[in-house]
Amino acid sequence: MNRIKLIWDFRGPNAAPIAAHHIVHLKEFSLAEGLENTICNTEEITPMHHIAYMIVDEVHMADLRERLKPNRGQKYNS
Repeated sequence: MNRIKLIWDFRGPNAAPIAAHHIVHLKEFSLAEGLENTICNTEEITPMHHIAYMIVDEVHMADLRERLKPNRGQKYNS
């Protein structure tokens, strides 16, 4: 099954803790919605740019994009 990486960008001196806090909410959402096989994590792009991301099955992409408003997304290859 195809997977999609939904991405939220955070920039500035507080980008790392904000991205980490966003992951808490993404994990809570994933559990509440019963989403299976999701991966939620953060990544440092630069010291002033961090991302929070959620990897989901492609069948959920349209619904989650509408409800969670990520900044962008991309196909995920594990």
